[in-house]
Amino acid sequence: MELFYYRTLDVYNNAKQLAIETREQLKKFPAEERYALTDQLRRASTSIMFNIAEGFGRYSNKERIRFLDIANGSAMEVSSEFELAETYGYISAEELMHFDELILIIVRQLSKLRSTMMQK
Repeated sequence: MELFYYRTLDVYNNAKQLAIETREQLKKFPAEERYALTDQLRRASTSIMFNIAEGFGRYSNKERIRFLDIANGSAMEVSSEFELAETYGYISAEELMHFDELILIIVRQLSKLRSTMMQK
């Protein structure tokens, strides 16, 4: 397996896109959220791609799956944080729907990848 194989995965690239779009969205948040919701969203959104990469750096399938599970948890965290951001009025309902759709794609891809790895 190629050393940086994970970079070829759609789920990794979608997670990277989510992190990029999240960072851009966070520039619009109020300054008082800099060390609260903004920081949490930035860390959680990047955690998805980081955990996919870290999992593929592990030697056992069991460990890889564990990191996919962590990535899935981070995706759910990002979804709930964006929901709160919409409640606070930092993003629109349409923006929330966009992020939820991207997160749903990622979660489905993580689930499929996890199922594939479970069969090995």
